[in-house]
Amino acid sequence: MSLSPFNANNDIVDLGPQSLVTSTWSNNTNDLNVLTGYTSSIQGGDIGMTSPTSSGMFYIDVYNTVTGSIDAEVQLGVTYGNHVGSGSPDFTNDTGSLGVGASRVVYGQYRNLVFDNELDKFKFGNHTPESIYIINVNRSRYKQKLSPGSLNLHISGSPTGSCELVDGALLTPTIHLTDNSVSLGATPDNPNYDGEHLGGYYTIVSGSNGSVSGSNGVNQLRILHNGDLIGTSSCYGYFYPHAGIMILNGDAFSASFGTVINNGNQSTYDKPHQEFFNRIVGGGTFIIDTEEQINSKYYFVRARNSEFNYTNNESFTDDDNRILHASMQYNPKVFITTVGLYNNAAELVAVAKLSQPVAKDFTKEALIRVKLDY
Repeated sequence: MSLSPFNANNDIVDLGPQSLVTSTWSNNTNDLNVLTGYTSSIQGGDIGMTSPTSSGMFYIDVYNTVTGSIDAEVQLGVTYGNHVGSGSPDFTNDTGSLGVGASRVVYGQYRNLVFDNELDKFKFGNHTPESIYIINVNRSRYKQKLSPGSLNLHISGSPTGSCELVDGALLTPTIHLTDNSVSLGATPDNPNYDGEHLGGYYTIVSGSNGSVSGSNGVNQLRILHNGDLIGTSSCYGYFYPHAGIMILNGDAFSASFGTVINNGNQSTYDKPHQEFFNRIVGGGTFIIDTEEQINSKYYFVRARNSEFNYTNNESFTDDDNRILHASMQYNPKVFITTVGLYNNAAELVAVAKLSQPVAKDFTKEALIRVKLDY
């Protein structure tokens, strides 16, 4: 077997890293049809919430189609966390005290994931709520990361609810959410994150396609409870592209939903994550892309007229390496079907297959372009 070395200047073209962006959802669907609201029958409704430790108490899986279909795949999970355990019953069923329940476990899980400690609390602008909502995109649905600037999530809210913009504009019946990466001037070479947790994150804001709505580029939410101002926030939440997670300001959404989340001295069970999922379904739009960096190299394989005219097939020669077929002695003919790429130690590292064989003899030359993506 003969190996022909490449000339780095003439035979190899390195395009460097390039971003490949596709839809996150199954079958490259652009907009997840959450209007249908496909969830697991084990988790959805009261079936999966019959006890404090039921899986439905912790999270709801969202599918691309009915769960009984062979094409059904989990797209994302929706869950709710509360610092003191409100929103889910105590594991001991002791509703008169705040022990350990699903919402408290979930809050602690994501706190440890983001902050790597058990002390910090999620703060959104100037407001630190007790509760958070989480959208967790299934890991099988994205590649290296979710694509900044592609998030468009519509959540059904109340036009007369308890959240309003500082400039006086009330929330519309549907809240349009995106990340602020475009407003920050983020690029693939300079992501310009808002912070560094979990590989970098952006702020979730009112807007579309990565740009904040509003004349000044920043919208401040006034969070009201029973008509009283309890805080302000510059964001609806945080978007972690590398982790596939969106963590949302619990007070901002609970208020607009009209859902009472008891942060007081007892743990009530009002299915906040189910209500949040229903509002996502009501919004009817969830678009997010996935992104990966692809390195591409082109190798120009040149088989000159005097090269690669003999086959390695054992039936071509006898034991003394003499050509068995007289017609092939002076003008052998072969067909190129495969190109092997080897390293400097003569180890095969990549194989390219031709779509159809290429005839080769002493009167012909072949130029084969091989593209290697990794």
